[in-house]
Amino acid sequence: MTDQEKPDLNQRHSDRMARKKSVVDAKIEAARIERGLFLVNTGNGKGKSTAAFGLLARALGHGMKAVVVQFVKGRSDTGEEAFFRHQPNVSWHVMGEGFTWETQNRDRDIAAAQQGWQTAQAALQDESVGVVILDELNIVLKYHYLDLQQVLADIAARPSMQHVVVTGRAAQPELIEQADTVTDMTMVKHAFKNGVQAMPGVEW
Repeated sequence: MTDQEKPDLNQRHSDRMARKKSVVDAKIEAARIERGLFLVNTGNGKGKSTAAFGLLARALGHGMKAVVVQFVKGRSDTGEEAFFRHQPNVSWHVMGEGFTWETQNRDRDIAAAQQGWQTAQAALQDESVGVVILDELNIVLKYHYLDLQQVLADIAARPSMQHVVVTGRAAQPELIEQADTVTDMTMVKHAFKNGVQAMPGVEW
């Protein structure tokens, strides 16, 4: 690039950023609603629970109280639990008995899911709770371990400023429809497919 071309490039960039700022400022000005959000992290890619726990850290930074209910998952040696359990504003509940291909017992899986939902219902009715994370709830809904309409009704009836995050593959269409923000994690590449073990600090 010549010295003569640089001023033109800089001016075009400045003009483009000014137009972009105008658009963004208008959108910010139009967004005046304040209420709790319902978020769904789904898809086959890695990062659904990880994103939820990142949001959890952000909420704690704002002094919010949070409840985590983990469905399906049965292990209590994960890095996220080891960290967040020590936070005074977090109530952490591991309610599963392990992944469905490990338990191989539908009745037990249903019982665990229903017990987990009772814990979730208490959190969804508590106005002091700012964030409720329902980790792997999509899996139990996929297998019909819980009544979807009851779940949707309970989430809809939560306190007005409470945020809810649901994670797991194969989110049901009705859940997606009710949610405010939905992210579909797409897997492009995963180390596990090349024989790499689930590594602590990355996968658990």
